[in-house]
Amino acid sequence: MLITQLIYIKPGAENIFDEFESIAIPLIGKFNGKLLLRVRPDESAYIEKNIEAPYEIHLVEFVTAEDFKNFMHCEERKQFLHLKEAALRSSLLIQGEYL
Repeated sequence: MLITQLIYIKPGAENIFDEFESIAIPLIGKFNGKLLLRVRPDESAYIEKNIEAPYEIHLVEFVTAEDFKNFMHCEERKQFLHLKEAALRSSLLIQGEYL
């Protein structure tokens, strides 16, 4: 299972977001997941866009949907969700699969 997330943060919340990510990203592996890409593109990276450019783009692979669900409900991760909530303006989560 593949998860792509487009992440939009609040102005000035970069450090808070980075703090949350420093906790959340290492937890992915505990749930049979792997961070494949973490991209912070600048304007020159876009050839064309018809939506707002995200602050970061993540591509994460989990062995099963249940693994992803377990990651989302991880008690350790939940302890730091206040950081995510303080930093994120919005995000778009896209679920995919290998074809």
